[in-house]
Amino acid sequence: MKKIILPTDFSENAYNAIKYAVQLFKDVECTFYLINTYTPAVYRTEYALYSPGQIGLGDMYRENSQTQLEELKTKIENEFYNPSHTFITHSAFNIPVDEVLETVKNEKADLVIMGTQGATGAKEILLGTHTVHVIKKATCPVIAVPSGFEYENPTEILFPTDYEIDYKKEQLKPLLDIAKNHIGSIEVIHVSSGNDLTEKQIENKQKLNYLLAQTAHLFHNMPNQGVISAINNFQMKKRMNLLAMVQNKHTFLERLFIEPTIKKIGFHVTIPFMVIPHFD
Repeated sequence: MKKIILPTDFSENAYNAIKYAVQLFKDVECTFYLINTYTPAVYRTEYALYSPGQIGLGDMYRENSQTQLEELKTKIENEFYNPSHTFITHSAFNIPVDEVLETVKNEKADLVIMGTQGATGAKEILLGTHTVHVIKKATCPVIAVPSGFEYENPTEILFPTDYEIDYKKEQLKPLLDIAKNHIGSIEVIHVSSGNDLTEKQIENKQKLNYLLAQTAHLFHNMPNQGVISAINNFQMKKRMNLLAMVQNKHTFLERLFIEPTIKKIGFHVTIPFMVIPHFD
């Protein structure tokens, strides 16, 4: 039984991510947690102190959140009826990121699937602030689904790496399970400066090859280019359905998120983006 967190603000972007989730795991027994948070726009210190003028306002926001969650649950169950899927609604007075992280911890969730919640343009979709913070702090994998992405089985998975990570079997299991369930193959691209691999990188590559042994996979070398350029260039040659990376404070993924604002990153997220947390 997989436990999957589905944050929603009742937008089309959020619903698109939910649709992706239920289709991705249509053959897997799952419990989905539909999470919505609310913070009254007129929230003030006196509200917290139960000022007479504010009493009942929180109840109104909570009831509205719960009502919309139940309507959303019914809509999903009608559109994607699946006896293997159970939906639990969860409404909370909290910041969205904090509530997602708390629910992941409390429910021992296996995965978070959410919309990119970022600005859209003619050529790119930027990861939104909430998405980035969940990715950086979550203890389970996170899949960010671009707005408007039409579901595709992840038969072609792109896995960029610099071989600086000592991969663990448990760490890669969520990705390998997805590949197995959809008979997918993994394209490993090494984004490098053009120098030879160090002894440690060679060991990590060999271990990765071992962990991928039961999954169709190929290794590719893409030297002298940035990770974003490498991802985009590879996708121009071959259609990918899912992008997956492992979070590591010493690798390009962390540097990708270290900018003062995510809006400075011209990251063309045109397919679902799975980020696997770092294992110590």
